[in-house]
Amino acid sequence: MTETDPQDLANRYIAQWVVPDAAQRRAAIEQLWAEDGTHFLQPPLEIREIATGLGFGRSTLQARGFDAFEARVARSHEEFVKEAGLTFRSRADAVRLHDMVKFSWETVSAGTGEVVGGGLEILVLDEDGRIKSDYMFPGA
Repeated sequence: MTETDPQDLANRYIAQWVVPDAAQRRAAIEQLWAEDGTHFLQPPLEIREIATGLGFGRSTLQARGFDAFEARVARSHEEFVKEAGLTFRSRADAVRLHDMVKFSWETVSAGTGEVVGGGLEILVLDEDGRIKSDYMFPGA
């Protein structure tokens, strides 16, 4: 297993979400992720409540592969960074245990620097130190 510094990985992971250039975002994704990696997102409470109301016992959103990650990151960038004027940053709490990296992140107003949200990330790495599974918990 490749020795990957957990804080460096957390910083590079968060950076992919705020890159304005589409080609640079794609390059960051291809460097970070395993080609068949999967991103799992626990949706916000209001979405989970709607899903429960529709008869779904659980609701988890999922993206798999470079193209799906690129679409997910681009949409997030458009909505949160470009339109809402937010940015993201990792906290200095990344830890690694064997093939897993856990860290927290913050959503920050680009104008005021005020922290307006955040979450928890758990990454599972492959033998090359690339992300094969990503479990995102916004609001955690």
